[in-house]
Amino acid sequence: MKNIILYILLVFGISLGLTMLALVDIIKKDFGSPKTKVLWHFIALIPLVGWLIYLIFGYRKGRKKSVTM
Repeated sequence: MKNIILYILLVFGISLGLTMLALVDIIKKDFGSPKTKVLWHFIALIPLVGWLIYLIFGYRKGRKKSVTM
């Protein structure tokens, strides 16, 4: 029983970490419109699979913001 709980916590922990990485990536990119960016934020927040949906469908849609000084 304890092993099952540890595996569940491990899966949720990894999923949480990957979700945070997806959210940071969305923040750093420009998707053309604020609505699209907010939509990708909500998709990435879907429990356990949102980060995977973003990785497959949204990762290449955004462009890295250019840094100007």
